[in-house]
Amino acid sequence: MSEKPVTSILYPNDLSPIPKPPPASLSKRSTFDLFSLKGKICVVTGAARERGIGYAAAEAYCEAGAKGVAIWDYNDPSEAAKKLSEKHHTDVRAYKVDVSTDKSVKEAINQVVKDFGTIDVFVANAGVVWETGSILNPENDNDKDWHHLMDVDLNGVYYCAKNVGKIFKKQKSGAMVITASMSGLIVNFPNLQTPYNVAKAACIHMTKSLAVEFAQFGARINCVCPGYMDTGLSDFLDKKILDTWCQMIPAGRQGVNKELAGAYLYLATDAASYTNGAALVVDGGYCCP
Repeated sequence: MSEKPVTSILYPNDLSPIPKPPPASLSKRSTFDLFSLKGKICVVTGAARERGIGYAAAEAYCEAGAKGVAIWDYNDPSEAAKKLSEKHHTDVRAYKVDVSTDKSVKEAINQVVKDFGTIDVFVANAGVVWETGSILNPENDNDKDWHHLMDVDLNGVYYCAKNVGKIFKKQKSGAMVITASMSGLIVNFPNLQTPYNVAKAACIHMTKSLAVEFAQFGARINCVCPGYMDTGLSDFLDKKILDTWCQMIPAGRQGVNKELAGAYLYLATDAASYTNGAALVVDGGYCCP
């Protein structure tokens, strides 16, 4: 008489025997091929600016053979979509989306599915920075900037995960990549940005928590934690602060968006099939000391 299969303690509703086998296709594909996104539909939020992280991720997905890429942004991303489409001969479409509202995110996801048929990869990258220094500054007394940052950088990620998660669950696959930050792991200095740090720390823990939830239906969630990147979002700061950053970074400089593209590509592809709940730090060595 054969023994009764052992089922997962974590997922009692999953009747698959434990241990589960690895993906059968792994042994049949080259390592290079595992980094392919051929036939995949990808969504990248916050991708309108050419210097930005989202644009670099979207371009990497085009280069990796994605069938279609939907780029979202609060500002009209049409020019970015046109440039990527013409350069890489990929079906890149623009969507003007405010990720700070669940309604806007839900409608945009439904529209992408209507336009492309599905979503295989979703990058929750849209975000804003904290520009008003100490929370004790008089200009922060109305808490307007705090709520705006949390609505975009934290709640927006939740809305994206909640809505695309339903697509992933239905198709029993999917990869989500969240843009967190090394600021969720350390405290920046000399600039003061407590609300941003709090939001990004929450994104890291959301990644880990949802990774456990989504694994039940075969989807993965990871996050990238960029260090100081020369994307234009920090140009409002005094040059002395920017120079101090560079002195504190072992690499001696800020990164550029292209140096993050590989991280977003890896986490989106089958090369990362056993990577789940990870916080991949790309910071020029800042967090090492």
